[in-house]
Amino acid sequence: MLNNNLNIDPAKYSLREISDALTNRNLSSVELTEHSIRQKELDSYSIAYKFWDPEAGLNSAQAADNLYESGNNPAPLQGIPVSVKDIYGHPGFPIFAGSFQELPLRWRQAGPIVQSLQSQLSVFLGKTHTVEFAYGGLGINNHWGTPRNPWCKDAHRIPGGSSSGAGISICQGSAFVALGTDTAGSVRIPASCTGVVGLKTSHGLWPTKGITPLSPLLDTAGILTRTAQDSAYAFYAINHLDESIVEHRAHLDKINLLQTENFRIGLADTGIMWDCQDDISDICMSAVHALESDGCAIVPMEFPNAEAAIEIRNRGGTTSVELIEFLSSELPDWLENLGPVVSERVKIGGDISAIEYLSRIRQIKQARIEVQKRFDSCDVIAAPTVPMSPPLLEEVSTDDEYMPLNLLALRNTGVGSYLDLCGISIPVGLDRFGMPVGIQFMAPPGKENLLLAIGQRLESIIPAPKFTP
Repeated sequence: MLNNNLNIDPAKYSLREISDALTNRNLSSVELTEHSIRQKELDSYSIAYKFWDPEAGLNSAQAADNLYESGNNPAPLQGIPVSVKDIYGHPGFPIFAGSFQELPLRWRQAGPIVQSLQSQLSVFLGKTHTVEFAYGGLGINNHWGTPRNPWCKDAHRIPGGSSSGAGISICQGSAFVALGTDTAGSVRIPASCTGVVGLKTSHGLWPTKGITPLSPLLDTAGILTRTAQDSAYAFYAINHLDESIVEHRAHLDKINLLQTENFRIGLADTGIMWDCQDDISDICMSAVHALESDGCAIVPMEFPNAEAAIEIRNRGGTTSVELIEFLSSELPDWLENLGPVVSERVKIGGDISAIEYLSRIRQIKQARIEVQKRFDSCDVIAAPTVPMSPPLLEEVSTDDEYMPLNLLALRNTGVGSYLDLCGISIPVGLDRFGMPVGIQFMAPPGKENLLLAIGQRLESIIPAPKFTP
């Protein structure tokens, strides 16, 4: 029988504690899901979701509760409300990928990540808004409107993109885990802009099958959560699907032990640290110095690879070419109907020769080899996630205004993507406009455990700013 004596408020508990409460029947998935539905209702103006189906979510929650009651070993994310970016296939929801019309039925098919959550009996309440085909860092969508950043109630500030609704869903409390994608910052940027944690996994670690592609060279799946502790919980739940709850807890215990290490934090002598809005640089430096005071070491370092990555990205990288090829081959009608924010970038970046495209590929691969030497002297590299405050929507209403701010928003996170690094954004303060500021840590491929550990270390020292609907 369910015991409600503890009167648990899910907003005050970690995912691990919520899972324990569900397992011990001190909390039901139906109650947890009802909490998520109420949280969305409290924040009615941000518009995180393209599709919202609370009835289906409550039915899934009841199924999860029934399995809990049966006494079977629970899965780590059983009964936990999850939001899904509208670029993932999910058989229960249509898929638009932020475009002008629904994609063909085959794109609804779930890939391995969604399948893993389905098998765990996670609760799917809806699909969140995205930039069209995930191609943009500010969160702008010309077809369906741009979600509002919930931290600014007096004006319409951008939420960050391309996983624009994902960050809002975590911020408002309608989901405890949000599935996003990150090609050049599309998980980390909205996480920073909305004051939550965003984890970009290593390229190829999680399969992208079942996700509408943007750039096979750069696309990664990622997650957004309230805290780094929750991110670790969700990461291992997805990364080790077939393991028991006991094995899952063992991974988390290793992270708890690892976070006591004295990390070496690289600070680059390039614009990614210093060429930022002054208050943002100051907030991020304060976070690094807090880690230094706690026993970590600051390592000044040269980072020419960052400048190389930025230069390639500013020339258009490879993404426009890859998107044009995909749409031409799979969705030709969509290529002809792209919104202006995306079509202009595709036009500029995609008009290159095959020789230039292959040259960029070669330069990217060489930079990826050379960057590994930077980690001989440090464990992670730190920088502000986004070097500017989330702009007002009216400040990016024309191409001339949008293009430079979009490039700037993507600058620091794009470095990690082009150099094949995994990354995490942790909220560490509020800027002069009262908007969240995130600090990004980057590590070599396969070192998500370092990112999750240093993220938990930092949030134990500097509590994240709290959002109130």
